[in-house]
Amino acid sequence: MRGIKRSHDLGGGLVTQPAGSDSGPIVNRWLQLTACVVAMAAIANLQYAWTLFTIPLTESLNATLSAVQLTFTIFILAETWLVPVEGYLIDRLGARVVVTVGGVLVGLGWIGSGFAQSLGALYFWYILGGVGAGAVYGASIGTALKWFPDRRGLAAGLAAGAYGFGTALTILPIQRMIDTGGYRSAFIFWGFIQGIIVIVTAQFMRKPRPGWKPAGWVPASVAAVVQTRVSKTPWEMVRTPTFWLMYLMMTMVAFGGLMVTAQLRPIARDYGMDKVVVLWGVTALGLALILDRVLNGITRPFWGWVSDHIGRYTTMAVAFALEALAILTLIQFIDRPLLFVVLSGFVFFAWGEIYSLFPAAIGDIFGPDYATTNYGIQYTAKGTASIFAGWGAAWLVEAFGTWLPVFWVAVGCDLLAAMLAFFWLRPLAARITSASAEPERRGVGAVAVS
Repeated sequence: MRGIKRSHDLGGGLVTQPAGSDSGPIVNRWLQLTACVVAMAAIANLQYAWTLFTIPLTESLNATLSAVQLTFTIFILAETWLVPVEGYLIDRLGARVVVTVGGVLVGLGWIGSGFAQSLGALYFWYILGGVGAGAVYGASIGTALKWFPDRRGLAAGLAAGAYGFGTALTILPIQRMIDTGGYRSAFIFWGFIQGIIVIVTAQFMRKPRPGWKPAGWVPASVAAVVQTRVSKTPWEMVRTPTFWLMYLMMTMVAFGGLMVTAQLRPIARDYGMDKVVVLWGVTALGLALILDRVLNGITRPFWGWVSDHIGRYTTMAVAFALEALAILTLIQFIDRPLLFVVLSGFVFFAWGEIYSLFPAAIGDIFGPDYATTNYGIQYTAKGTASIFAGWGAAWLVEAFGTWLPVFWVAVGCDLLAAMLAFFWLRPLAARITSASAEPERRGVGAVAVS
């Protein structure tokens, strides 16, 4: 057929693509997933190594913790609230172009932060990095979902897991560089490294042709995971109560995890965990940072895989309740070094799954055709949560002189989200997806999602 490149399909791995498209002639979808994973790992430090810079920045810029943590909040806002726009650009220009630009911004964000002499300059450069990180994140998750409609939970989990795990390999080198050469040199050196890696991996990213499905895959009519056969546009999605329920749930759960992400070093300092050596000459804080990042990476594909078998919303309920339990236990034993390490890691294991479960759920409920843009809108919930997790949590501590109010708010949010997932969203999603499939079986048009 004219305009089509010839290819071979080996178990859904190699696919045929339209000639002259962004997709290229022959593409292996596992290579696409690998490119997404590497790009996500390369941007992880902007969020997950941030806590290492908080105390040096307060000292260097003569600023309060809440003023410095405002950087984290506006970074997350820039990373998340622009993702819908970036998703639109990805759908129009392709992931390769958008991720390449994102890589440039990611590099400049940290390099510029290393030269910043004021809070205003720090805010500007970290916002720039946030825009770049959001472009890379949105494109990587969207690309993974498009190539793996048959394994959405696992694919989104692996891509998002790289974002959580990426810092595990760099956290100690960055910490040592800060201790020996200062935080400015760490920002500049790692800014160059991260930007280059993202730009290189972007060149491998492609998109499948419209209507492509893995060889031999047919959406199951009865399965643990219910999936709609009707794709909703972003405008149709935001007009549904279901979307806003999911947005509220993601915001509440993201608050607890982002709070620990941003505040772990200040928390460790206040409880003396940054000075106590636990193992191999590494402090409780250092070990916690490593374990947290490892578990934060593992949790995403793990819970994504679980959700593919027992359902998204049952999995959400279990994971959200476990995070509440982890924070409750951490409150009781936060001054014990080994338990501080283990329990902070468990908090990360129980919250990082939102970045695999929610993109998969968005695809299940609102369809695959606009998955990148739709999840981009959902992803702004992380930005909303960052307002309270970064600046808000630091302000509460400065006002009350203790971290306990922050911890208790996180526990309450997790428990409420768990109940909403199990008792409201689970049956609601089942009704929506079964209703959307019924007209197709009858050969009639689709019904609206409500």
